[in-house]
Amino acid sequence: MLKQQLNFKLSQKLSPQQIQLMKLIQLPTQAFEQRIKEELEENPALEDGKEEKVDEYDDLGNENSEDDYDNETIETEIDVDEYLSDDEIPNYRLQANNYSPDDDDKQVPYAAGTSFTQHLKTQLSTFRFGDTEQEIAEFLVGSVDESGYIRRTVQDIVDDLAFTQNIYTDEETVEKVLNKVQKLDPAGVAARNLEECLLIQLRRKEPTKQVDLAIDIMERSFDHFSKKHYTKLLTRHDISEDELRDAIEVIEHLNPKPGGAYSGNTRMVEHVIPDFTIKIEDGELQLTLNGRNAPEMHISRDYNNMLKGYKESKEKTKAQKDAVMFIKQKLDAAKWFIEAIKQRQQTLMVTMSSIMNYQKEYFLSGDERNLRPMILKDIADEIEMDVSTVSRVANSKYVDTPYGTKLIKEFFSESMTNDQGEEVSTREIKKILEMSIEEENKRKPLTDEKLAKVLKDKGYPIARRTVAKYREQLDIPVARLRKEI
Repeated sequence: MLKQQLNFKLSQKLSPQQIQLMKLIQLPTQAFEQRIKEELEENPALEDGKEEKVDEYDDLGNENSEDDYDNETIETEIDVDEYLSDDEIPNYRLQANNYSPDDDDKQVPYAAGTSFTQHLKTQLSTFRFGDTEQEIAEFLVGSVDESGYIRRTVQDIVDDLAFTQNIYTDEETVEKVLNKVQKLDPAGVAARNLEECLLIQLRRKEPTKQVDLAIDIMERSFDHFSKKHYTKLLTRHDISEDELRDAIEVIEHLNPKPGGAYSGNTRMVEHVIPDFTIKIEDGELQLTLNGRNAPEMHISRDYNNMLKGYKESKEKTKAQKDAVMFIKQKLDAAKWFIEAIKQRQQTLMVTMSSIMNYQKEYFLSGDERNLRPMILKDIADEIEMDVSTVSRVANSKYVDTPYGTKLIKEFFSESMTNDQGEEVSTREIKKILEMSIEEENKRKPLTDEKLAKVLKDKGYPIARRTVAKYREQLDIPVARLRKEI
């Protein structure tokens, strides 16, 4: 009984090959290509290109393990030992075959050039500093974060210079050097807060009536401006609505994160490669898999011939036997990997095809209000696969549609019931909420409570707290911060 229970428990575990297949399914196109390259480098029995007809080798591992071996050298057609020492790595190549063209997505671009910090340090040479000031300036530049700010007080910097750099100075000296550092490009860099960042940029602009007013607002009424208390701004600065509107327009064109504008930082440029493409042809949806997910691969002819030579030899040494078992392991691994790639292709296509058909109305129209409620289990049940498999496809893959490139998991959403008793997608409700906010009077933006009433009038009875949750998920600020003049 104990043995039966143990066997039952073991049967519930995934085999190493099943785990590897799940990992392959999860990989997006670019990572999948890298995985193939690694496999080609590790297994010389695997080659890329059109598949060639090979002899079966499965029966070669069933030789009698009790065979007698002697030390005589047996001449064979192939010198196995010499071949196994060959460390030549096959050339890596992928071919698209009956899949979508991918000629435009050959490489992933990276941001080139020096780091942001080095970019700033290089500019310091344009100023005249004493030896101590130069060290302070370099320390300040090193304290600039990726957004372009120095988020520390001058006193903290003075203390840090003394403890870490053995530089003893005072706040006045640091402020003097900081004023010069704040003249570096991009404008606004090395500011200690948003107000100072915007003021630095405004003071570099050509003086005009609008710029002067914008500076005055930043200096005297930043708190009122940030909270959009426009009535108080009109009164305090004794200006008209048109004058305020012009000044606000100047401020809105400033860069609140000057560090982010520098393209020479060392982070990788985001570059999404769609795994699928959906097109509309004659009113019907057409799904294709990116050809880079369908490489043509085959088993090495040389490795197969080695086994053939071993099979045809009349006598076999122990060394040859061991070498052939190694070759067979590599061939088995290559055969499995080729089969796993085919299974991955099939799984991707079956899963995405099911999602496309489930959301057919959306893919034909592009209107998010046509997105049906859909959870992972809906697709898993339809294609008779595990929910985790559908999740692996949805979470990491992109599809190119007539309406842009979309992350597949975005098509999944829970359902709610409208006043007609029909199930509707939460994505549909979010879209209607977004449209309601776009259409609101920006002088008097709708509060969450009023938005809940608008949605209820349109047939979607949801609570105010749910409206607030959806609004936050859409990155839409509260009514007060949406106010315009």
